[in-house]
Amino acid sequence: MTTIRIGAGAGFSGDRIEPAADLAARGKLDFLIFECLAERTIALAQLARIDDPAKGYDPLLETRLAAVLPACRRGGVRIVTNMGAANPLAAADLAGRVARRLGLSGLRIAAVTGDDVVAAVRGGGWRVEETGRPVAALGDALISANAYLGAGPIVAALDQGADIVITGRVADPALFLAPAIHSFGWAMDDWQRLGCGTLAGHLLECSAQITGGYFADPGYKDPPDLARLGFPIGEIDSDGGLTITKLAATGGEVSERTCKEQLLYEVHDPSAYLQPDVVADFSQVSIAQAGPDRVRIGGGNGRPRTGLLKVSLGLLDGWIGEGQISYAGPGAVERGRLAARIVEERLDLLGIACEERRAELIGVDAILGPAAAAPVPREVRMRFAARTATAEEAEAIGAEVEALYLCGPSGGGGVTRSARRIVAMVSTLIPAELAAPQIHLTEV
Repeated sequence: MTTIRIGAGAGFSGDRIEPAADLAARGKLDFLIFECLAERTIALAQLARIDDPAKGYDPLLETRLAAVLPACRRGGVRIVTNMGAANPLAAADLAGRVARRLGLSGLRIAAVTGDDVVAAVRGGGWRVEETGRPVAALGDALISANAYLGAGPIVAALDQGADIVITGRVADPALFLAPAIHSFGWAMDDWQRLGCGTLAGHLLECSAQITGGYFADPGYKDPPDLARLGFPIGEIDSDGGLTITKLAATGGEVSERTCKEQLLYEVHDPSAYLQPDVVADFSQVSIAQAGPDRVRIGGGNGRPRTGLLKVSLGLLDGWIGEGQISYAGPGAVERGRLAARIVEERLDLLGIACEERRAELIGVDAILGPAAAAPVPREVRMRFAARTATAEEAEAIGAEVEALYLCGPSGGGGVTRSARRIVAMVSTLIPAELAAPQIHLTEV
């Protein structure tokens, strides 16, 4: 094999499913990758597992697999995904049930575990990167610790014949790097090729960002037909050369400019992109249009890995109570501000303890803050949120906003309210040898 075709089936947990199904059916792929895990998503998964030990995997796992498995099986397309989230074993079990329901047999499904390092970080002298405090000082608030594993265990699962590989927390580019290592037999110290494979993974990991979705800006950058946006395909050769493309008759664009934006996305230092497998170097990357919706990319490089793994730490950090209400017409801004002041005063009168409070008018000052010369909007939505120690106190926030229907300024409507537990995320670094990945292989 001199070239492999890898399709990006998802770039986040809530991504569209039809483009992945299209890739499975028409893409002539070797691998289909679903990258669905972020710090926020792993936090939600940990909460789900706390509530139900049989859950904690991606909520769309069953729907995604049902949409693509028949075509993948027909075409010999192998699936790699981090939709295992906080519970890869349960996710693999679900994948088996989906396959059986679809009448598919002979599938080998691998679950990769070992990213859960909570015992290791509780007992060591590790430091929280964001605060400098010892991890041990987090005490019982610490509920999870997930290390960013590299490509190694995925490669091992593929080497053992897995048709579906389901992981928990791994570095995003590793999902794409692993199929290249497996297919071409790259050595785990071939830094140049590992850097090129990491470059490919970084470019593909966010699905439609590189085919024109997140890239779009009307009047400046206008990719066509975004409602039918196609997801990207990476053609990787045995030396690490890369071409990015997409399926014919799909919307969006693959161009030098979409690739350049994605290249720089979430990268602090392009010459030292720290990954568990390699310190990738993107500083000499070349990007050239090679045809309609085809871009050739080269020049990736790499240096020896640091030997450290980043670990996402999940902390129970209280509750958030929130309420929203809309006002429209003359005086909408003034009525919205009055509504916020009423809620603020009510919380004081009721003695509801709030560690933090935030009142804002969406469309006026919610993101960019107040602007002296901003035009007066015809409609606003007042949002009041507060962080509390208990669920009961959090529920009271939304209740006070809802009471504004009759106890607040005129014309309020469309109230929503919620109370939710907070899992805060911080990070630490640990030696890679403290993580012990394992592969659990079953056959359907």
